[in-house]
Amino acid sequence: MSNDIHIPVTLERTLELLAPALGRPGAVVVDATLGMGGHASAMLERFPGLRLIGLDRDLDAIAIAGERLKAYGDRATLVHTVYDDIRSVLDGLGIDEVTGVLFDLGVSSLQLDEVDRGFSYSKDAPLDMRMDATAGLTAERILAEYSESELRRIFYEYGEEKLAPRYASKIVQAREIEPIVRSGRLVEIIVAATPAAVQRAGHPAKRVFQALRIEVNQELSVLERAIPAALDSLAVGGRIVVLAYQSLEDRIVKRIFAARSASTAPRGLPVELPEHRAEFRLLVRGAELASDEEKARNPRSAPVRLRAAERLKPAA
Repeated sequence: MSNDIHIPVTLERTLELLAPALGRPGAVVVDATLGMGGHASAMLERFPGLRLIGLDRDLDAIAIAGERLKAYGDRATLVHTVYDDIRSVLDGLGIDEVTGVLFDLGVSSLQLDEVDRGFSYSKDAPLDMRMDATAGLTAERILAEYSESELRRIFYEYGEEKLAPRYASKIVQAREIEPIVRSGRLVEIIVAATPAAVQRAGHPAKRVFQALRIEVNQELSVLERAIPAALDSLAVGGRIVVLAYQSLEDRIVKRIFAARSASTAPRGLPVELPEHRAEFRLLVRGAELASDEEKARNPRSAPVRLRAAERLKPAA
């Protein structure tokens, strides 16, 4: 694996937003989704005094990033963990607060490009979908063990799939004949159950695969815990940037950011007291999209939604 297989999404914009925090003396940044180290190496290169804590649940990613970041010596500390563990990682390193946090959510280039991981509906592979190969739950196990109602629920909730009942029913029927162990077979079942008019609107397996991946990796529940933990770890003046690639992730980030950047003053109070002032301020209006040039250069940036915030006052 070489460095050039990974093009970091919205790299310059991310660095621009983090710069006031990462350029400070003694700055520490957490790259909560290290991947192959594209954003991490750029941050360490751009800010010579910066220390980076890189987290990832994928051991392959940790190994590749480790090679890429070797030149930065002890300025980079890499930890194999899921990103909702951010607070205990910092505690273990004796770090009370950090000046920056980056989340680049979703499936990494490494995971998408390695066919045997089973993330893609366009290539036949074992139905794995684990971001952490040491974890127990796989997509194959979900398809074999979940009830029809449980399958319907995850397709609805995590895939926002209108045909969830039909797909769940067909999967249960098919697995009674033989186990569903490969992505190609799952795609066949879904395509056969999809009306022609719906197929013309896009690949019918896309939402089911997204739902299975989210369930395997518990992505949304992890994110619900991780964003508040990251915000709580930021020093005053510290900044956080989150890159989300689908609406379910972005809604979670939007909701938490909105709550933490709102005044707590009772309605009707004529003057806002200092203790009621918002902890954070939003650095971008709504969710920022990738530029046309970025999308042309890096097609994987097309769905990205960027949000960013800065801590204004110490935690209560």
